[in-house]
Amino acid sequence: MSLITDRLIYCWNIPSLMQILELMKERHSVRKYKPVPLPEDVVDVLERRIGEINSESGLDVRLVLDDPKSFSVLGTRLTGFSNVPAYIAMVGSESEDLNEKVGYHGEQLVILAQSLGLNSCWAAMCSKRHVSQHLGEGQRMVIGIAIGYGAEQGRPHRNKPIEKLADMDGAPEWFRRGMDCVLLAPSGLNRQPFHFSLKEGKVLATCKGEGMARIDLGIARYHFEIGAGRENFIWDSERT
Repeated sequence: MSLITDRLIYCWNIPSLMQILELMKERHSVRKYKPVPLPEDVVDVLERRIGEINSESGLDVRLVLDDPKSFSVLGTRLTGFSNVPAYIAMVGSESEDLNEKVGYHGEQLVILAQSLGLNSCWAAMCSKRHVSQHLGEGQRMVIGIAIGYGAEQGRPHRNKPIEKLADMDGAPEWFRRGMDCVLLAPSGLNRQPFHFSLKEGKVLATCKGEGMARIDLGIARYHFEIGAGRENFIWDSERT
């Protein structure tokens, strides 16, 4: 059985908590890619999961394979992207919580890509011109996620002290596990603009700022759920 077949079978069996956590630990932002297109079977898995997420969330996420200019001269010069073979366009209808939904569901696709042997990078500077030509009324492409086979594997990001990101005094073990997982979450420029607290039996997740900060919050919320166990708590505001 081939490596890719093994990965696809693994992917569509629901991964255990330990498997997802391991993928989160392995995954780092990568900007330099090998000039290799995504195989058809990998594309099939990604598109299937994207379809499920769109159905669940109301988003209109798209896998883009035919837009080599979105990570061209400007992106390469300023951010170091090269040879990006594909990206995920995070698209949705304008709403108050759109950016947060994009972060929450986009990070699921990032972890899926990692399980398929791909590398990835959230890319605010991805050109939106190609996708914008095919948007419905009221829709917006929020951000792109570069994916492909990395020429490198990236490296862990720096973290703020956990006490800066959450109220940890007297926190139960499940909350601590959730925050350990939040420390693995990517954020724009590694700013980690989010904060978690446990109040009146509910987890309150907030962030400083809008735009990218709301995307970061959505990513962090997904990580918290994986670490803490969704059965152990309820959100202060159910918005994902």
